[in-house]
Amino acid sequence: MYLKLKKTEPLLHLFFWGMVLFFPYVKYMGREGGYPMSFMHELVALLFNMIPTYMMYLWFFSLSNKRKFILLVLFFFICNALIHYHTDTFFHPEEGHEHHRWRSITSSLVTYLFFSLVFFALHSVKKLYAKQLELDTTMQEKQQAELKALKAQVNPHFLFNTLNNIYSNALKGDDKTPDLILKLSNSFRYVLHEGQKESVSLDQEIDHIKGYISLQEERLSTKIEVNFLSKIDNAKKEIAPLLLIPFVENAFKYTSILKGKNHPVKIKAVLKGNQFSFYCENPYNENEKQEIEINWQESGIGIKNTQKRLQLLYPERHQLQIKKEENLFRVILTISL
Repeated sequence: MYLKLKKTEPLLHLFFWGMVLFFPYVKYMGREGGYPMSFMHELVALLFNMIPTYMMYLWFFSLSNKRKFILLVLFFFICNALIHYHTDTFFHPEEGHEHHRWRSITSSLVTYLFFSLVFFALHSVKKLYAKQLELDTTMQEKQQAELKALKAQVNPHFLFNTLNNIYSNALKGDDKTPDLILKLSNSFRYVLHEGQKESVSLDQEIDHIKGYISLQEERLSTKIEVNFLSKIDNAKKEIAPLLLIPFVENAFKYTSILKGKNHPVKIKAVLKGNQFSFYCENPYNENEKQEIEINWQESGIGIKNTQKRLQLLYPERHQLQIKKEENLFRVILTISL
């Protein structure tokens, strides 16, 4: 709004002074003889009205300590009015008596005050909009800084946990280790390049999730059974990067501590129109939380970060439900993209 006002301000000034200049002619329109004063007389009067008005607008209103300069402003007003009066006598010298002089000077001072008040209102509106623009800019910069900080926290958790998985496999002499390293390389590439962008396409984000799931399936082998479903109307629709992976990571974190085999992990991503929904479900046992591997214990911060990022990126455009019930951990997320 401030930039729009600043752009149109010259037109506002021209419109205002145009009204001042032509008002007497409009007022006398239709009367016999019309307005008695010449156009040059009105131009001179306009000039003497503009000088003190713009002195106030461009200098005085911006001062932090205005009281120090009030007497100077009053002196300037009186001097300008006196010069205006003597200039005006060239147009009607017969009215140059003493009584008319002070009446004319008083009228000029009142006019200066009125115009100054009009431009003070404009100055105040501009200042208000400029302050709002400054606040908005500061808020945006603050949000960007927060988002960068949150991303920086998400990335190490994902990468560190995956590296730990590969390390475990390497110690066992698993032949799948080279394949895991290749998949991790792809994840690195996504995090370092796409993950630093403001938004990525949904197919990129989902491919990243698929790669992570593949890494965990290799690691957990027969312990998990993943059911992943993706129904995307428009794969090029954009979403903030690294927004879904903390929920997926959380699912595998809690499933990895369970005893037994073939624990079901259900993940679903659906886009219909502009409405994106994400569902993640995994078995959960509160009593076995202490069995979580030491390197995974802190990765829950990813969900906290995601909640903060959602609030910053999609305010009033998302709903997030996290439920723990019947030995199941469910995440239900909807976003209007």
